[in-house]
Amino acid sequence: MDVHGRTDAAVLVPLYLHDGELHAVFTKRREDMRRHAGEISFPGGRQDDTDEDLRFTALREAEEEIGLSPTAVELLGALSPVGTFVTSYAVYPFVGMIDAGHGWTPSPDEVHSVLELPLRTLRDAHDRRRLVRRGVPFTTDVYGIAGSEDVIWGATARMLADLLERVAPLLD
Repeated sequence: MDVHGRTDAAVLVPLYLHDGELHAVFTKRREDMRRHAGEISFPGGRQDDTDEDLRFTALREAEEEIGLSPTAVELLGALSPVGTFVTSYAVYPFVGMIDAGHGWTPSPDEVHSVLELPLRTLRDAHDRRRLVRRGVPFTTDVYGIAGSEDVIWGATARMLADLLERVAPLLD
């Protein structure tokens, strides 16, 4: 599937079950990053010329960003691709199951922290908020993170909405 964007990128949507509840793994990007600074996202990035395909990109980036070995991921499928408006990326999300209790090794160059969030809690925290980025106010869908002022928004929120719609029967 094609989507608007000059640069192809891929993310991994790592999922795991803990106490019968489905969780997803996100990263909080460092505040000093040139692109998407401080944002909550799935691990991922641009496709390299040497990547055999976008699935490989997603797995490679997850290993680089959070230390998740590709052999620890069972790829289940893909979500709909999403375009980014400001940076013009075409992002292809791949969903994979992992074991619970993984030890993370965040990349000190890119990742401030790794977040493991229950999907039910994120679904229940959906809201529309007015945000300001680069001095421009706008209203958008967001997912609040309990105990934090951070929100998931933008392309990651659109991917999360797609995921939540697909797994809705598992969350009730």
